[in-house]
This record gives sequence, structure tokens and C-alpha cells, in this order.
Amino acid sequence: MSVIESAVARAAAELHTGRLHFNERRIAAVLFTDIVGSAAHAFRLGDRAWCELLEEHDDLVRRALDLHDGREIDSSDDGFFASFDGASAAIACAWSIGAALAPIGLEVRSGVHAGEFEERGDRLGGIAVAVGARIAGFAANGEVLVSRTVRDLVLGSGVRFHDRGLHALKGIPGDWRLYAALPTGPD
Repeated sequence: MSVIESAVARAAAELHTGRLHFNERRIAAVLFTDIVGSAAHAFRLGDRAWCELLEEHDDLVRRALDLHDGREIDSSDDGFFASFDGASAAIACAWSIGAALAPIGLEVRSGVHAGEFEERGDRLGGIAVAVGARIAGFAANGEVLVSRTVRDLVLGSGVRFHDRGLHALKGIPGDWRLYAALPTGPD
């Protein structure tokens, strides 16, 4: 169906139902991961060995996504963008990825945000995607950093949090309070 045919179909549905139809939006949690020191690893190993290590990284990340019912949205040489039906699953997946990559000598930083997203075919878009990506950029090595939205959504789940303060996210208005997500256990 072309863009024009799709617009005509939506307009016809609006006339028939009396409801306005907005772009397809859904609530989800997103996870962004980034390999710590990827350029240094690539330089140290050389192209061939680095590509082989990336293949192993990708396989381990995809296994973790499957385990936690995540959906891969996109990947790059040194990171992944995935969505989840719940914020707890996104956090658990980030922890699983970190644990799976440690034995092969890789460490990731991860960012998790939840919000309403635009569905663009198999992809997600919108401001909430930009927020999630920016949060990952503030994560320390090995850290799972989350927005206050995520912290509020998973209260009672057993996940502990360490307040990492207010941050200005590039291109996003206001200051955002971010938290390091910590596995359950004694404080």
C-alpha cells in the first residue's frame, strides 16, 4: 500500500468511526547498549579478529534479547537498540548482556527509557527514542542507567537504584534525573 493509499484508508476509517487517527503509537521500554572502548579493541585486535569478536557479541546480545522477550530494532558495529513490553525486562536484559559479554572481554554501557513511541514499520521513532539514546551516553562502563520514568514504573520489582543526579540531555528540554539500576540484594 502506498503512502497515499494508506492516508486515504485512514481518512475513510476516520469518517466511518468518527475518531481521528494519529500515527501508530505504542508504549514500550527501549534499551540502548554500547561497547566500552570499541575503537581501542578494534585497534588492538585488528580488523579480522575484531569482526569475529563482534559476531560473538551480536550472538550473545541476541540470545539475551530472546531470553527477555526483547525485539531488536537496530544494531551498529558496537551497540544495539531494542524494545520491550516492560521496563523490568529491559533492565534484566541489560544485566544479562553485561554478564554474557564479560567472559569474552567486552563491557557495555546501557541506557533504558520508557515512553510512547511512533511505530515506523519495524522501527520505533520519536522523542522517547532520542531520550533513551541520550541516557545511554551518560552511562558509566558496565552501568545500566535509567530515566526516572523507568524507575517509577518498576517500583516494587526489587530493582534498586542509585541516584546519578540531574542531566541535560542534548536536544531534549529540561533536566532529567537519571538512576543506576542495581540488581536486587542487600543495600
